[in-house]
Amino acid sequence: MQAVDRLKAGALAAEAVAAALVELEDSPFTNAGMGSNLNLSGEIECDASIMDGKSLHYGAVGAISGIKNPVLVANRLLSEAQKGKLSAGRIPPCFLVGRGAHDWAVGHGIPPCPSEKMATKFSLSAYKRNKRKMALAEKMDTGHNHAKKRRQSSETENGSGCLDTVGAVVVDSEGNVAAAVSSGGLAMKHPGRVGQAAHYGCGCWAENAFNNPYSTAVSTSGCGEHLIRTMLARECSAALQSEDAHKALLEAMQNKFISSPFLAGEDRVLGGVIVLRCCRCVESPPSQNIQGILVEFLWSHTTESMCVGYMSAQDSKAKTHISRLPPGTVPGQCLAIEGGVCRLSVAE
Repeated sequence: MQAVDRLKAGALAAEAVAAALVELEDSPFTNAGMGSNLNLSGEIECDASIMDGKSLHYGAVGAISGIKNPVLVANRLLSEAQKGKLSAGRIPPCFLVGRGAHDWAVGHGIPPCPSEKMATKFSLSAYKRNKRKMALAEKMDTGHNHAKKRRQSSETENGSGCLDTVGAVVVDSEGNVAAAVSSGGLAMKHPGRVGQAAHYGCGCWAENAFNNPYSTAVSTSGCGEHLIRTMLARECSAALQSEDAHKALLEAMQNKFISSPFLAGEDRVLGGVIVLRCCRCVESPPSQNIQGILVEFLWSHTTESMCVGYMSAQDSKAKTHISRLPPGTVPGQCLAIEGGVCRLSVAE
């Protein structure tokens, strides 16, 4: 709702998508910002990124602690980069990690938040439960089976139910697109690990239609290592320049992700995407010459399920849907794809 309110007030896409992510990060039920997964050391380290399709600028933070809304830091990095070079001709950063990211955020007016205040009863109980399971698995590990059993334990703890990254894609009344993503990362990850939510071309992508027929915005979720090695966000954006959006997205997920040679050794390939594609169109009757934006919203995933929601400025409330793999299928080896189309009329 915050994003739509901003759009109704005339905000551009990048501002609106950041507002959407703040709302999701503030929810204790998502693995982003408040309530994020705890790492092996019992600390919260978050990743986030945002991309503006108009300027093509990008901002990201990785493994940042002590900041309630990591996407605000990513967005500030983006806006500072848009201002141009720093003193003495220095290039402004677009991606900061760890303590440096935290200090930069505080120095630019973003208030700190103690990590212990970002943990919730749910995230703390999950951490304690995972610690017990890991301790039990360590005791069971003996000799030749050590590596295999440890890997199986890790896969169980970091299954599709733990991959709940949040993301958003937006198009504004001028046809500009933007995308953002935020995540607390895998449960029990190693301290300092940076997932796809902070990597360029992996967590999100947004590109206005300059020399292409369509503007596209993409946000991804799933196993960060799989999404990083395939640069899935950028791959999906490029694929969506084909005429048939549904077919293009299905083929991209199959050829660039599930069957990617970069993931050939993986038993299960876990990921999901939301995609916004739009183009200018002229509505009938032609004599009125009313310009509009044709918008297609699509999603696809190899995880067991994925929750999506979408809303236009004309809607009174958001539409939500839980997309699930067909019964009997195996997550990471099958593909679910659905989508919808809506038309926004924008007089010019």
